[in-house]
Amino acid sequence: MTPGTAPWADRPELIALAARLEARFVGGAVRDMLLGLAVADIDLATPLSPETVIDRVRDSGFKPVPTGIAHGTITAVLPEGPVEVTTLRRDVSTDGRHAVVAFTDDWREDAARRDFTMNALYADPATGELFDYFGGLDDLKAGRVRFIGDPLQRIAEDHLRILRFFRFHARFGQAVDEAGLAACAARANDLMALSRERIAAELLKLLVAARAVPVVALMVEHGIFRAVIPEIDAEGVKRLTRLAEREDAAKIAPDAIRRLAALLPPPAAENVGARLKLSNSDRKRLIAATAGSGDEGPRALAYRAGLVSAIDRLLLAGESIKPIRDWTPPALPLTGGALVERGIGKGPEVARLLRRIETQWIAEGFPDAERVGRIADEAVAQA
Repeated sequence: MTPGTAPWADRPELIALAARLEARFVGGAVRDMLLGLAVADIDLATPLSPETVIDRVRDSGFKPVPTGIAHGTITAVLPEGPVEVTTLRRDVSTDGRHAVVAFTDDWREDAARRDFTMNALYADPATGELFDYFGGLDDLKAGRVRFIGDPLQRIAEDHLRILRFFRFHARFGQAVDEAGLAACAARANDLMALSRERIAAELLKLLVAARAVPVVALMVEHGIFRAVIPEIDAEGVKRLTRLAEREDAAKIAPDAIRRLAALLPPPAAENVGARLKLSNSDRKRLIAATAGSGDEGPRALAYRAGLVSAIDRLLLAGESIKPIRDWTPPALPLTGGALVERGIGKGPEVARLLRRIETQWIAEGFPDAERVGRIADEAVAQA
């Protein structure tokens, strides 16, 4: 597949803008195009200065947004979606988290600062000509995630590349690059310098990749998590393996939070969720997922905990999700007002009776309103 045959690239306004900017497609868009995968984000690289890019985008009739102008990135807002345009760069200095860059007009110099060979591929939008400065095409064909240059140096420049190495291997890899693996293992403690949000973002993406299970096992084997999430160990890998098998058998999509819950011993869920600074909803879900399936049955669990949480807990417990697969939890067909009409005085007694009726309704398998009415009558008579 080439830019000329990729639907996302066959857009006259995009091709015309790229020509005005003397630009090439770069990175993930080229990589995924060559693999026949859907392309989510389109990136252009150009030797023009950011100021010139802004002028030419505007002159082409599109809105330029200086989303990362300090690092040379302008977002061009096209009718069919935004396109990021970045001036060719070289690193001046790095500290493992941030880089100071200088602009250049040297395409190879720009490619040399990228992380992996498969991400340093460029394509001419008009002709489809490919530009490969570091053997990325061969690595892509071989399913080999390989650092550009010295892996230790590349990791020193940006510590997040450790996790990116494994994430890309989980998505595209066939045979692991031993030099890259050894460098990641040697520099695993560098992850401590990263924000926990960045670690979480990479980990959650990794956990839903096609080969997540064997890659997480590889990471545990080489001590990658030890400095930042030591709770992830070989037992967690076993739980993750079982969960992935159950997800596959149930034909349910892998889910990052559910899989993270499998990796962690239950008592660690709360601490790890807080340490990774997950959102409040994800943190609550992570904790709930490790709480077990209970003994009321799948539908009772789904009613009380919600469908998402119930599916998490049932899969993690090794129980069937069939009873709730196409089921929508009903609402209790009774209100507190109906109890007041039956003679119960307003106040705490109404709420207490309502909970008692609801418990029996759940235990009986969510019968219809007529049966709930009889349950209510019996409860009121006994009050």
